[in-house]
Amino acid sequence: MKLRLRLTVAYGLLFAAVLTALSVAGYAALIREQFVTLDRVLVTTARLVESGILRSGRSYALDAETARPSRDGIVIVLRSYAPDGTLAQRSPNDPGLPVTAPWAPLRTPAPPAFWDAVPLPDWIVRREVVGDGQAFGTLGAGGQRWRRYVVQIRQATRTVGYVEALTPLARADDTAQAATRLFLTVLAGTVLGVLGISWVVAGAVLRPVTALTRAARTVAGSRDLTRRVRPGPPDELGQLTVTFNEMLGRLQRAWASQQRFVEDASHELRAPMTVLRGNLDLLRQYPRMDAAERAEVVADMDRETWRLSRLIEDLLLLAQREQDAPPPREGVSLREVAQAAAQDAQKLSPAHNVTLHLQPAGDPLTVPGHRDEVQQLLLILLDNAVKYSPGGTRVGVRVQGQPGSVQVDVEDQGVGIDAEDLPHIFHRFYRADPARQRQGGTGLGLAIAQLIASRHGAALFVARTGPGGTVFRVTFPLSGGTPLEPRPEGHAWA
Repeated sequence: MKLRLRLTVAYGLLFAAVLTALSVAGYAALIREQFVTLDRVLVTTARLVESGILRSGRSYALDAETARPSRDGIVIVLRSYAPDGTLAQRSPNDPGLPVTAPWAPLRTPAPPAFWDAVPLPDWIVRREVVGDGQAFGTLGAGGQRWRRYVVQIRQATRTVGYVEALTPLARADDTAQAATRLFLTVLAGTVLGVLGISWVVAGAVLRPVTALTRAARTVAGSRDLTRRVRPGPPDELGQLTVTFNEMLGRLQRAWASQQRFVEDASHELRAPMTVLRGNLDLLRQYPRMDAAERAEVVADMDRETWRLSRLIEDLLLLAQREQDAPPPREGVSLREVAQAAAQDAQKLSPAHNVTLHLQPAGDPLTVPGHRDEVQQLLLILLDNAVKYSPGGTRVGVRVQGQPGSVQVDVEDQGVGIDAEDLPHIFHRFYRADPARQRQGGTGLGLAIAQLIASRHGAALFVARTGPGGTVFRVTFPLSGGTPLEPRPEGHAWA
């Protein structure tokens, strides 16, 4: 069942239940009041006749002309009985109602008058209880019901007679039945109307969701990530639309990045494979190649094999880092990590002078992070620095504390980075001009370094570049700090 139909049914049933409860309560009160009014008139009139008989032996109300309805539209027929049940006197407007034993209602009281017209349960409409020696009954005559009220007249302990007051119920029954039909008709019409309104309102409320569903289905079918949904009012659904559009934007950028990555990776993998295939063909064609030439070909194949292996490892590492959750945070001493990274870089490139500056002295400069990843980040920057620094020059590492952060600078003595290349150096497989070629690298080092920095909430950027060298800067937030973003001057050069 669709959400719109479920909402319509739920709201319709809820409204129908509330409306039915209120309507039944009002309807029951209306019916009860109508029949109870007749009972009150019968009680009052019968008591009046009883008083007259007890005072003077007879009541002039039995002689009064009551053929016409009273002011309230109620017709009353009065009759008196002897102690043995013989009819003694009846009012002039008695239409010839059958005479019955007056004590019959006293022995078997009739149910409420409304019961035959509208069978409402007793707990909805309270039954009238009048007491000992008096009771209500029901009499059928002339094709209609008559409500009767009988009072046993007593003097001391002796019964001197009975008084009976009767009124026709045809008008009340017709009114009750008409009210019942009207009640059911209005209730059914109202419920249907509410269901219709709920359907329209649910459709209007869910229109943004429908648009989102249609857009998602279109994107899934066509893979057109440029599609967007027009945002609605600034409510929860409007915010959902904005979030959906932002998600599509991120997916579009991720898809484009993935496409570029696949293309670049294919290009990078094709180059060493081409060299390897060419050298293998050369060895097949010239099995008696000179030993020196053969050694050169094998050395070339070895270099390309190492490059291919390194490229595959970097690709796997980059993919794993992107899919992994951020590593568990622990206290990492940048002093110790920088010392270890500088020692490793010095071993890898003895031709360079790797120097380390730590400020303030003695401070461990601890930041939250993962030690192995932080060390890998610094090694990537140091490896990049020694590649582009001439032999015998200095490569410097400076670690210093800042308010709320720790700053690590890696400085080389290279030729600098051109302005048009600077915004792209952290992209995968980006190739700068010949002055900044990878010199045997995979072109993924800075991309991996940027990913590690982002996983630690750190900012990695170029602080300075020019003919005198380049400074890469990493700013780590201290424990409890907010993630940092590269500063605008990160793309400036001197």
